[in-house]
Amino acid sequence: MKILLNAPKTRATLTSCNTGLESIMANLTISIDADLLKQARIRALQQGTSVNALLREYVEAYVSDEEMKKAAESIIDISRRVKSGSGPEGRTWTRDELYER
Repeated sequence: MKILLNAPKTRATLTSCNTGLESIMANLTISIDADLLKQARIRALQQGTSVNALLREYVEAYVSDEEMKKAAESIIDISRRVKSGSGPEGRTWTRDELYER
């Protein structure tokens, strides 16, 4: 699979590769300003990581955020449709009952 994304001063190429790990990893080639990449490499080195690892973590978080949002919306939707619960006329407890020992 190869995907090319073109915009001013940016370009990305996605190529599948097998690294011998359980999941197939894809190589992503991007084009960015040389000075920006240099600054990113220096900062990543200071943090004990790489630009590649930072980009992978960013994409994982980006996808995860959307999945978490969908999961939360699903839970809220289910809770609105469910008929169980104490409701406005349902069972109530006194403080003593709640903390009965």
